[in-house]
Amino acid sequence: MSVMDELTRVLDLEPIEVNLFRGVSPAEDRQRIFGGQVVAQALMAAYRTVDGPICHSLQSYFIRPGDPRQPVLYQIERSRDGKSFATRRVIAIQKGEQIFNMACSFQTLEAGYDHQSDMPDVAKPDTLVDEVITVGEELKDLPEAHRNWIRKRPIEMRPIDRQSLLNPTPKSSTQHVWLRAREDLGDDIALNQAMLAYASDYSLLGTAMRPHGASWMSGVQTASLDHILWFHRPTNFSRWHLYVQDSPSASGARGFNRGAIYREDGVLVASAAQEGLIRKR
Repeated sequence: MSVMDELTRVLDLEPIEVNLFRGVSPAEDRQRIFGGQVVAQALMAAYRTVDGPICHSLQSYFIRPGDPRQPVLYQIERSRDGKSFATRRVIAIQKGEQIFNMACSFQTLEAGYDHQSDMPDVAKPDTLVDEVITVGEELKDLPEAHRNWIRKRPIEMRPIDRQSLLNPTPKSSTQHVWLRAREDLGDDIALNQAMLAYASDYSLLGTAMRPHGASWMSGVQTASLDHILWFHRPTNFSRWHLYVQDSPSASGARGFNRGAIYREDGVLVASAAQEGLIRKR
């Protein structure tokens, strides 16, 4: 099974009861569930309870670390079903406790005013290298237990001005990363949004560590605290997208980060915001 097939399987939640779904994690050696996975699964669970409207925003909080060896139950509260908008609340539960919750809003597609910011002019993805290759070279001399990050991921990422994990140096609080799903996702809007949500958690928190010459492998404890996404326009996430990220502030052992996700042709498809723990050990 390919890594994309595995992720698609993980996002295909099992219905348990009305408004209740079960999700599992991939067979990976992780200490905790990847935050982007929980966001994507919660979004897919919410989609199972709406008929027609498309998600335009989600706001989520990570409450406890998730155990990848245990299934996650996703409980849906149907807050509102209106003529144009529907609202859902998703609670993720493990071992009888909340590990995550999300509020998300859906809207029936309609025409209206249309404008967007311009995509920055940066190096194109075909001039860059897959991050799995560059990180694999950097970590090749570490013990196997420390090289799990090298494994091929369902999301291909090609960063511009990548920060070293082992020997980070101070860099700009802005970073640009090209990313896409490794296989075709088709035209399913919900699946494409879930894949984008999954990928949006990969590099965003690291943006706040760049000015300080730090990384999660250089003695910094990190964890996502919240994650917000706005979906502006439908997209096929199998194509290249530029993730423009910046960190306006870090304080109190927390880093605040923003992101804008553009399709390769310059169309702004989503925006993100996240605050995360960046605690110096």
